[in-house]
Amino acid sequence: MAVLETPRASHRVRVRRTPLTWLRGGGLSNLLFAVPLLFVFGAFSWWPIVQAIVMSFQKTNLVTPALFVGLDNFARVLGDPLFLTAVRNTGYFALLALFLGYPVPLVVAVLLSEVRRWKGLFSALAYLPVVVPPVVAVLLWKFFYDASPTGVFNVVLGWFGIGPQPWIQSAASAMPSLVLEATWAAAGGTIIIYLAALTSVAPELYDAAEVDGASVWQKIWHVTLPQLRGVLLITLILQIIGTSQVFLEPFLFTGGGPANSTITILQLIYNYAFQNSLGGNYGAATALSIMLAVFLAVLSFVYFRVTKAWSTN
Repeated sequence: MAVLETPRASHRVRVRRTPLTWLRGGGLSNLLFAVPLLFVFGAFSWWPIVQAIVMSFQKTNLVTPALFVGLDNFARVLGDPLFLTAVRNTGYFALLALFLGYPVPLVVAVLLSEVRRWKGLFSALAYLPVVVPPVVAVLLWKFFYDASPTGVFNVVLGWFGIGPQPWIQSAASAMPSLVLEATWAAAGGTIIIYLAALTSVAPELYDAAEVDGASVWQKIWHVTLPQLRGVLLITLILQIIGTSQVFLEPFLFTGGGPANSTITILQLIYNYAFQNSLGGNYGAATALSIMLAVFLAVLSFVYFRVTKAWSTN
């Protein structure tokens, strides 16, 4: 007669975790390997964050003794007339970069994926701007943006009968000019990510769409984009975070001008720290840094909560 196994007996016996079983399982060696990493990460990442939080409640220039001022630094930042200007300019930069810099790498990646000859060469050329040092790229484009009729871009526009443009010398065109250079400089990395993601799309899906009579645009809309949905959502939040911390372009191109039309949050932080009194006001600079970090953390949390279902369906 067969003996029926009871449900309780069929369950796996759970081993009680004790310090002795942890040691026998190699827990001590794992901890020894992790200690250097934890030390380096804590010393160079978490400790500066803790110091910044403490400094945001102090009035200090790192020269004279620090004075605890509570929330005065946050109140000063919020009361600064340039604060809203910097927030508005940063949002404007991020919005322009979203409409220009987000679709361009995807379009270029799709086009490169269809190339049959010299694909490696075209991919290298697309990635080349990333290799150029950022400061060199900005100075090069600053030369191109010469507003005189003999400026490089103005000479090119003259070939098509378009008059000279002020580019970064005008408050109206300065920010779009900065976005154009930033898109050129950063698109290469995203293009490579999209090209790698496109290799995971099954060719059978395109064959089936072609059998159904789908056009090129329909194949991109109904096959390519749904297959890249997870990657697109990740690159979108990375771009939002990156553009919210833009500093190099406005600092080197215009210094925040003309008429504060390109001053951003990070440049305002720089001004607090290095362009005020002796040693700067590091308390106000760190207070604004903490505000930006909290905003981006909350934005990222909400974004991933909202898009969690989209990336898995």
